Amino acid sequence: MKKAFKILLKTILSFLGFILVYAFTAYLLSKITIEKEATTKPEVKIYILTNGVHTDIVMPTKNAQMDWSKQIQFKNTKAADSTYRFIALGWGDKGFYLETPEWSDLKASVAFKAATGLSSTAIHATYYKHMKIGKDCKAIVISKEQYARLITYIRNSFQTETSGNFKVIKTNANYGKTDAFYEATGSYSIFKTCNTWANDALKACGQKCCFWTASDTGIFSKYN
Repeated sequence: MKKAFKILLKTILSFLGFILVYAFTAYLLSKITIEKEATTKPEVKIYILTNGVHTDIVMPTKNAQMDWSKQIQFKNTKAADSTYRFIALGWGDKGFYLETPEWSDLKASVAFKAATGLSSTAIHATYYKHMKIGKDCKAIVISKEQYARLITYIRNSFQTETSGNFKVIKTNANYGKTDAFYEATGSYSIFKTCNTWANDALKACGQKCCFWTASDTGIFSKYN
């Protein structure tokens, strides 16, 4: 009995130690700034958007380089409104997206799979008519060449059908009338979170970002 108690105590202390080391390391790495590429033309306006926890990358629905609505079709949203000018994309754990509308709905099984990378991932796509700049939304102007790199990064995050369209997830878990979920590539874990994905998107197109971050705070601290 005494031996079992010692093993349990060591396990708990090891877990708490790991959490502390993780939190401290995550904080330090988010403070390291990767500066944006110099001398690039301001040609395409994109945005970063947060709901207080999760960061989305927001882009024009359509421009000369990319028409996102061809593969992220308006008909997949309840509104099916083709007048929306911007599309916000966020990558994350599929269980969190579809089974956890509120934190009170979080299941232990979903949290465990998300933390350990055992579950599948999804992309949440939301259409907007307007973007309002504020603490939760920052504008970034990039070059066409940088936008091409961002397009490639994001497209590679989607699973595709044989038709070339992104694989839509049929669900009633949509958050509103202008959003839909799509199957994604990669695994979510405490080392690659939704915000890590967004930070890597900024890194891919040469914008100011963190060396690494698990939180939206790390990203938005670079755009005060």
